[in-house]
Amino acid sequence: MSEKDSIYKGKIIQKGIFNFKDVYGFLYDYLVDENYDVTETKYVEKLEGNTKNLEIIWNATKEVSDYFKFEITATWAVLGLKKVKVKKDDQEIVMDSGSIEIKFTASLIKDYESRWENNSVLKFMRGMYDRYIIRSRIDSYEVKIWGEVNEITTQTKSFLAIEGQHKSK
Repeated sequence: MSEKDSIYKGKIIQKGIFNFKDVYGFLYDYLVDENYDVTETKYVEKLEGNTKNLEIIWNATKEVSDYFKFEITATWAVLGLKKVKVKKDDQEIVMDSGSIEIKFTASLIKDYESRWENNSVLKFMRGMYDRYIIRSRIDSYEVKIWGEVNEITTQTKSFLAIEGQHKSK
């Protein structure tokens, strides 16, 4: 079985006005542009009166070598989502109001194809390989995935901040 090391945990919380469809598309496109394969593993929508709550989980993976893989999980919680009219550049447009929270976790997966799991000798060798032979490469990949998910978080926060700069009517 492959070995997964947790590298990053962080979240974004935004309350107010935003365009959910645009945020969703922005984050998806950003991950795809960074060469991640994105899979939506959960999408639950619950209506409560004139608002809705969403629960979404994405699993984004990227193979960085034949031994290492990056994995980012984005867990969305959108509460009280409803349509509102806002004024933008003297025009009235429809946007969303509510709260959005996106939790990000990132992991470095070693031996993601489980090539070293066939017997106990290979498993022992993998431990030695990881600890002594490629330790600096592991450290380098940990820094790289931390930087990538931190940048994704920063870009999404910036996108939400720009989206939220409208006046509600």
